[in-house]
Amino acid sequence: MTITYTGQAALAAPQKKKFEEKLKKIAKLLDRGGEKSARVILTTERHLHHAEITVQYYDRPLVGIGSNSDPLQAGVLAIEKLEKQVLKVGEKRRDTSRRPVAKTKRAEPAMTDTPAEVPAKSAAKKSDAKKAAAAAKAAPAGGRVFKLNPKTLRKPMTVDEAMLELTDGKSHIAYRDADSDRVSVLVRRADGHFDLIEG
Repeated sequence: MTITYTGQAALAAPQKKKFEEKLKKIAKLLDRGGEKSARVILTTERHLHHAEITVQYYDRPLVGIGSNSDPLQAGVLAIEKLEKQVLKVGEKRRDTSRRPVAKTKRAEPAMTDTPAEVPAKSAAKKSDAKKAAAAAKAAPAGGRVFKLNPKTLRKPMTVDEAMLELTDGKSHIAYRDADSDRVSVLVRRADGHFDLIEG
């Protein structure tokens, strides 16, 4: 961080060193987008010392002002106020830059449940499944498309493990391949053989 000092008053060499060490904490927060600069204005009014620090953060000027009888303490107060502003603006920026998740229901992956997982399903999931089944009956002849949420997929499997999962009469299974770490679909054909669709 580049620091420019202006004003009538000046800090002594040891005070300036302490002041710049405290300003380094804010510099770590600011310098993520490249080298930043700070303008420090030090003034004296009778027995009070005033410190004003101005920085640009995401195209917006942030100003910290502090007053005290000790010039170093005035600078520290200004740094503390500036730090609060930097954190607040950064938090707002993170919250507004995120896009909301679509409110459509996502279908569960087409995988079989193990016997230990079946009792663990909640009543809400069962009612959602009933609603989805009713909606599927009311769907047009072309059918509906359900998108799979990759975060809900289970641990990666090999092709052999996926074939074992298809033993209970299911015609297909979507899984994450253990070798390539990609989503694959294994489909049972009418003649008893399998088709593998790799993503």
